Amino acid sequence: MKRYFVCILAVLAACVVLAACKKSEETTASGPSSPAASSTAAEPTPEPTPTLPPYEANVLTGEPKGDDYPEGQRITAVMVNNLVDARPQRGLSRAQMLFEIKVEGGITRFMPVFNDYHDIEEIGPVRSGRDQFFRLILPWQALYIHEGESVVMQQYAIDYEYGKLNNNDGASGYRDYNRVNWRGQSYGNGLALEHTMYTSGENIAKYIENNNVDMNRTYNSTFFNFVDYRLDNPVRDLANSPDSALTTKDGPVVSDGEYVEISHSASYKTRFLYDSANNVYLMQQNFSGNWRDTVDEEYNDYQLQFPNVIVLFTDIHTYPGHEATDLQYAEYSWGGIGYYCYGGKCEKIYWQKGTPLEALRLYYLDENGQCSDTPCEINIGKSYVSIVDVDEAINFKSGLLADFDLDAATVSASNTSIDADAKEGESLNVSTDDLTNAARGSEG
Repeated sequence: MKRYFVCILAVLAACVVLAACKKSEETTASGPSSPAASSTAAEPTPEPTPTLPPYEANVLTGEPKGDDYPEGQRITAVMVNNLVDARPQRGLSRAQMLFEIKVEGGITRFMPVFNDYHDIEEIGPVRSGRDQFFRLILPWQALYIHEGESVVMQQYAIDYEYGKLNNNDGASGYRDYNRVNWRGQSYGNGLALEHTMYTSGENIAKYIENNNVDMNRTYNSTFFNFVDYRLDNPVRDLANSPDSALTTKDGPVVSDGEYVEISHSASYKTRFLYDSANNVYLMQQNFSGNWRDTVDEEYNDYQLQFPNVIVLFTDIHTYPGHEATDLQYAEYSWGGIGYYCYGGKCEKIYWQKGTPLEALRLYYLDENGQCSDTPCEINIGKSYVSIVDVDEAINFKSGLLADFDLDAATVSASNTSIDADAKEGESLNVSTDDLTNAARGSEG
C-alpha cells in the first residue's frame, strides 16, 4: 500500500514548482493632465497609488519585525525530548515554530525553532539529533543544537560541511538532577539521565563565543509564504477563501477544523482544540490513557498554543540496514497531501521540498485535487508543523468540537526508548545520497 502511495506522489510531484510567491508593487506618479485640444476643461487629476513600505517580515512568523528583531542572525533549532518521562518540557512556548516528527520506536521528538537564541531562558530536556528534522532547517543554515546524534545525522553534517553549526553537546548543556516529571520521578528515583539535560540562551551564547561560530545570516524570504502584514486586513479567512468552494473527488477542500487529532504511531498522538476567543489551537498529547495539556514548565505550565497547525503526510519507514536501531527515513523528495488549520477550519493542501537544500513549500490544490502552481498563503503568527507517516493518514481527525467526546480515553503513550545514537568513531560508510537511494528502494 505504501509503495502504491509513493507512486502516486511521484506523479503528483510533476506539478509546476514555484520557489516563492513574488508580489509586484507598482507606483503611479501622476501630475496635472494636459487638456486635449478639443476640451474646454482640464481632466481631473488621478489620485496617486499609495506606496507600501518595504516588506520586512519575521522569517518564522511573517509578522513585522520589531525594534528588537535580530537582523542578520541565523535562526536556532533545538532538539527536545518528548518521551513520556521527559514531560513536562521547558522553553517550548517561546519558540516561533515547533516541529514534531516520529523517530525510532514510534515515539516523537520536538524541534522548536527560534529567531533569537537570546530569548531562550531555559530549554529541554535536550535530546539527540535526527536527519528528518535537520533536513528541514538545512536550507536555512540554522544553528542546530542537540545532545548526541544518529549515525545518519552525523553523516549529513559531514556531507553538508555543517561544522560548528551542528552542536552535539547541547551547547554546553547542564544537568538538572532535581527535576521531577509528571510521573513524580527524579534522577536516582526512576528517571533516566537522558531526561535531565537542559541549555539556555546564556549557554548558547558562550558556545558561540568560545567556538567563534559564524551566526551571521541574511534571509531573503520567510519560512512559509505568509499573508502580507502590510495589507489593511492581513488575515486569510479559510471559510471565505476561494478554496472554500472547491470540492474534489475526496470532498471539500476546506472543512471544519475546530478539533484536530494527529496519530504519529499506534501510541503517540497529538490533538488541538480551537479556542475561538483567542483564535489559537490549544495543544494536548496522550499520556496515561488520557489527554493532557502540553505545557511549558518554564512558564508556569503555560499551555502551548498556535494560530497555525500544519500537518504533512509522507512515507516514513526504517532505513535499510538500520533495523536494529529503527532509524526512520522521511521521504521529502516527492511531496504529498497535507492540511493547514486556522481559525477553526482545515484546508487540504499540497507540499513539496525536493533535495535537502531546498526549502519546504506549501501549495493550494487545483480542482482535480492535485498540486496547483499557486503557493498557499499562511496566516502570520506561530506555527506547529508535523511530518506524519502516510500510513497514519486514515487516522487523521478534524471537525467541530461538538462532534467529539473531549473526555474520552485514549491509548497510553509508549515510554520505550531505543538507543539509536552513533557511537564514538562510528561511520555510516556511505554518503547520505546513497543511503537515500537505498531507502527509496525499500518498503516500510
